[in-house]
Amino acid sequence: MKPIPSAQGRKISWQNYKSGVKDIYFRMEAERGYASISIDLAHSDLELQELFFDHFKALKKLLENSTGEEWDWTLHTQNTNGQTISRISKRIEGVNVMEEETWPQIISFLKPRIIALDEFWDNVKPGFEDF
Repeated sequence: MKPIPSAQGRKISWQNYKSGVKDIYFRMEAERGYASISIDLAHSDLELQELFFDHFKALKKLLENSTGEEWDWTLHTQNTNGQTISRISKRIEGVNVMEEETWPQIISFLKPRIIALDEFWDNVKPGFEDF
């Protein structure tokens, strides 16, 4: 992914994608049994977190158009650290990061989605910067 520029044509660290907005994180995970990509909303004020979530929901069609698919929307769930977050995500089962033969499937799942999220975020980020 290193040679692929961001939507703005800049060099980017895809695996450590920074949204540039406090408490909004783009996460890619490849584990034993699944791979996932998500937008995690982690503001400690749950009302503000819900406001961010609702703002994303208003942009749902734009996200679906960018990614070409529907994603899962979860308001107020627990992450692996026990923190209450809201998550917009897509996941595949049956892959294992420890098994090299599933790497192509993991990469072909994550790569187009993070590129599409970057394009989506480039268009909508200004609407989140004033929160």
